[in-house]
Amino acid sequence: MRALVAMSGGVDSSVAAALMLEQGHDVIGVTLKQWEGPDGAMPTAGCCTLSDAEDARRVAAQLDIPYYVLDYVEEFTRAVVEPFVASYLKGLTPNPCIECNRNVRFSALLERTEELGCDVLVTGHHARIENHDGVFRLRRATDPEKDQSYVLHMLNQGALARIRLPVGEMTKTEVRGYAAKLGLRTAGKPDSQDICFVTSGDYRDFLAQQEPSVAAPGAVLDMEGNVVGEHLGTARFTIGQRRGIGVAVGEARYVVEIEPAAQTITIGTYDDLLTERCVATQMSFTDRPPALGDTVGVKTRYRSEAVPARVVATGARWEVAFAEPEPRPAPGQSLVLYEGEYVLGGGVIVDGRRRVAPVL
Repeated sequence: MRALVAMSGGVDSSVAAALMLEQGHDVIGVTLKQWEGPDGAMPTAGCCTLSDAEDARRVAAQLDIPYYVLDYVEEFTRAVVEPFVASYLKGLTPNPCIECNRNVRFSALLERTEELGCDVLVTGHHARIENHDGVFRLRRATDPEKDQSYVLHMLNQGALARIRLPVGEMTKTEVRGYAAKLGLRTAGKPDSQDICFVTSGDYRDFLAQQEPSVAAPGAVLDMEGNVVGEHLGTARFTIGQRRGIGVAVGEARYVVEIEPAAQTITIGTYDDLLTERCVATQMSFTDRPPALGDTVGVKTRYRSEAVPARVVATGARWEVAFAEPEPRPAPGQSLVLYEGEYVLGGGVIVDGRRRVAPVL
């Protein structure tokens, strides 16, 4: 096969390229340029930086494969960066990496896969794709600590049929060991935890530069509506946040509501944070959707464990009822449904407020 490998400059995509080459495939490496500084150059801080692209280029040279940088700054700005800012203005907590996967990265790379005459697209994500009698299923990675199936929930059958995830069968230790054995310069490179367009390391600085109104101060309220403090902008908070609220009341308090129009946040106890339901829109599925009444595993945060929930509404707005009350998920994050180790699909959380209706 001829394989197009998305190379981020990290160890996982480096090893993915090496594995495809070892298996006898014809390999081409590419990096997407998604953000740039005022001078038009790739950023020097954050992730997806100029040095990352240089690492990818040098690994490609070590492997003796062609390598290209593809410019998608305009598409990324329109589909990811602008909605990121707009979401915080609405009191949401967006996940830009998921929105990039949904609206830019995979569509761009699959399009280039075809244009360059390649058979498959290869990435360094830690997840697995299995062919079950012609039905492709997205499965959790072998290494549970590095599993990225949550951020790939938007991939459909057409995409899954053309994508390969070779490091999904390996632990991170095995990936680094393989890279070290080949002498790849990325073998010991730390994993990036940054948002690629936030070069300061703090998303709040970026938001303030893009839209100064996000830093407007306002009141911190308790559950009865009493003012108990002041904050420096609703964009500094997310639902469920405990640290950095700036209010000391003698016991733990969590952000349970964000109202950007009123410039207020409301804090409460852990019990006040609990919810019985979650609603999501923009749902998509890897294969067939679960049926009304089905019990599925649900993740509402990247690092959370899947918990059991029942599908209680479908259509434009999907709703699940948790088997046990859960901390309210942050609107703007992703609701991802699982069947055991397999991803069924997911969407964008729009509501996770406390409900008085009993769990069905």
